[in-house]
Order: sequence, then C-alpha cells, then structure tokens
Amino acid sequence: MEGSDRACAEEEDMVCLDESFFINDNYQLTTFTFGSEIVELFCLQSASTDYDLTGQLVWPGAHLMNNYLSVNVHALQGQSIIELGSGVGVTGMLCGKHCREILLTDHKEEVLKERLGQVAITPESNRLLNVLKKNIELNSPSKTTICADLVAEKLEWGNTDQLSHILERYPAGFDLILGADIYILFASFQQASIPLLFDTVERLLRFKGGSHCKFILAYVSRAKTMDALIISEASRHGLQVLEVDGTRSTVGNHEGVIFEMSIH
Repeated sequence: MEGSDRACAEEEDMVCLDESFFINDNYQLTTFTFGSEIVELFCLQSASTDYDLTGQLVWPGAHLMNNYLSVNVHALQGQSIIELGSGVGVTGMLCGKHCREILLTDHKEEVLKERLGQVAITPESNRLLNVLKKNIELNSPSKTTICADLVAEKLEWGNTDQLSHILERYPAGFDLILGADIYILFASFQQASIPLLFDTVERLLRFKGGSHCKFILAYVSRAKTMDALIISEASRHGLQVLEVDGTRSTVGNHEGVIFEMSIH
C-alpha cells in the first residue's frame, strides 16, 4: 500500500470524539445552606473528567461569598446586581431573594447554551434548557419567595459588544458587581483572562460612576502568582482594594477572603 493510501486508511479508522464525550451531564438537585439562607439548584457534584467543567460546579469561593452575603442581606436590599461567572447560579439565587434586580452572566457554552437537559424539573418537562436556566426556573418568583427576576446573559470578559448590549438593557447600571472563584482557569490562560476581567469590572464601575458601585470578590488563594496578579490588575485599572474585616477564613484547604473594590 502506498504511503498516501495507508495514511487515508488510518484516518478512516480513527475515531474522533467531540466535546460531548467528555461532558458530565449528571446534574443533581442539591440543597445548600448559608446561615439562615437555603438555596436549591441543579449542579454537578465533582469534575470527573479533564474537560473544563468549572462553570457547572459550586466552588469554595461561592460558599465564602454566600456565607458573607447571608449575614449581610441588608446590603442587597433594593440593589441592582450583576454577577460575573455565575456558573450554576448559587450566588444569584441567594441574592434574588433580597435585591431589586439581578443579572447572572457567564461565558461558558455548557452553562449557557441550550441543550436537552438530562435532568428535567418536572417529569413531563422535555424542553431545551441549560443548567443555569433550569435553576432560574426552579427559583422563579412564582415558585419561591424570591423577589427579583432572575435573568441570564452571555458575557465574555473584555467583550465590548456583549457588555454594551447589557448596559443598553440596564441604562442605570448596577449597584453591585459580584464574583466568586471566577479566576479558576488553566494556568496558560490566567495571564490573558484576569486583565480582561478587570477591563469589564472597570467599565461597569465607571458606567455607574464614582462611589455608586462596588465590586465584591470572594477570593480563594491557590497560588501566590495569582494573588499578586489580582491585586496588580486591580491597581492598574484604578481600583482601590479593601479586605473586608473578619472575612479571612479557611475554605477547604485554602485561605479565602472577601475583597471590596471601587474606583479611586
């Protein structure tokens, strides 16, 4: 057999696996308790493959954020909130019980794209829903005491078109920007993604203006290089970083803290 024919034969025998082979769709209905707050939603229980499942898990930083918010719910009253990197929406669902309005955003296709859900909210439900939209429906005002409408939008950090679209829909801007464990990325992407995160945060802060908006980040330290990068990028974008007193704690095997950031 000629070399080119042999190569073609080998290609025909090759089995190509698309991303669906690696994706775990075993979302389980799970109840979380944060102080006196209870949140119920669908999520994965673990990242069982090497495929990037970050948006489909509830990470330690979300526990840190929600425990902090559960004892400071007064700070959510009447507020307009945008959450970056919402994932399955555990923080958004908690905030929705107390705030005026909340927009949940994520860039993960698996979180936001419409696909046939493997876990239906009701036995007869067979609609095209993604995990975040499932959780929004599960926690809709008609089914719970949540007072704010829960809305999801795609937002890639640094994407000016997507952010402009959001700000057109919310011309008054947002009072609070929330992020919990949103910097969990492969090391090769960290250098590029964190500046884009702060590009987005800075634009949201400046759109609202001065002291009228702040960014609350639930940060879990996993690497000294990331610790330094977060602070340096915040400073480079003109943000003042304050550690919230009493929030430094052990989260899993790591140290966590709540930061509040605002424009100088």
